[in-house]
Amino acid sequence: MAGGGFCRLPNGTVVVALTLTRPADGSGPYGGTGTAPGAPVRVLVHAANRARALTRLRNLGLRAVYLRGNDRPPTPDEVTAVLHHPDGLLWRGAPQEGPAAVPTGGPGPQGGQAAPQALPSCQELWRPIRALLGPTGYAGPARPAA
Repeated sequence: MAGGGFCRLPNGTVVVALTLTRPADGSGPYGGTGTAPGAPVRVLVHAANRARALTRLRNLGLRAVYLRGNDRPPTPDEVTAVLHHPDGLLWRGAPQEGPAAVPTGGPGPQGGQAAPQALPSCQELWRPIRALLGPTGYAGPARPAA
């Protein structure tokens, strides 16, 4: 798993941000967003605590969801986005990491090689979690007849 983190809000709730891979069967109405199956997506969850946030994702069928550490906590813009959404579950394509442009010139403050940096955040809009899971959503596990 690429990265994730959380932040606790003043009212005691938490916002959890995870970078996951897009499900292979997620062929929702937003298929043309450039996030093909297997591409990284950033998922935001607003819940009472971290355990409930992860449970909300697991109940939707995203089973291998874990939060280890706090290396990529949600940004203030991400917190604002998830707080203003009625479901409290959002996603969008994750920005890809890549090398920065290498300036020309000799060593020194004006030249040399630059360290790899993350590309600027994508301008893609946040989408409800239903768009990630497909048109039918997740119906839950199949239960055998009793």
